[in-house]
Amino acid sequence: MTGLFKIAVLTSGHSRGSNFKAIYQYINDKKLPIVVDFVLITEQDPPIKEYCASLNIETIFYDGKSKINSFLLELFKERQCDLIVLAGFMRKLSEQFLDTINTPLINIHPALLPKYGGKGMYGSNVHNAVFTAGEKISGATVHYVNKNYDEGDIIMQQSVDITDCQSPEEIGKKVLAIEHQIYGAAIEKILLGRTSLLKD
Repeated sequence: MTGLFKIAVLTSGHSRGSNFKAIYQYINDKKLPIVVDFVLITEQDPPIKEYCASLNIETIFYDGKSKINSFLLELFKERQCDLIVLAGFMRKLSEQFLDTINTPLINIHPALLPKYGGKGMYGSNVHNAVFTAGEKISGATVHYVNKNYDEGDIIMQQSVDITDCQSPEEIGKKVLAIEHQIYGAAIEKILLGRTSLLKD
């Protein structure tokens, strides 16, 4: 493991895990010195669990019996990861947890922050709001996590033209493709100080 950066991925497990798959693919394709130490799941048997097993990546199940913040503090103290990546993780982390943990946390948001961020603005809620407002451009934002929803420092953004989208669902598909492009690149930027997003 010498010379490798370790990341942990936290997901609620409701989705297909497409952002995690895109992150893993980016790291693998670019041959980056980054490994996924584990994936935390809050559902017993989410689709992502089988995918992780196929890659020999450990999944850790949080069963809800202990407080999530203390559970995670103990876990990260033991595992000593370099970066914590939220990918569809739907639980609010406490201010005390964020003040205590010394590992950076990042999240991806399906809009161009600071627009369309905040409490309740996630997933289809965001795309519905963007569509209703008649926006011509949307996109995705990777940002650090702080005590306020979607207000942490921005690491990377990328926009996409949505003038041809006839529904929130069509916006969602375009934005998800952008998410898949930039999340791995943002992780590379944080850990390695560069990105090979636009390189062969």
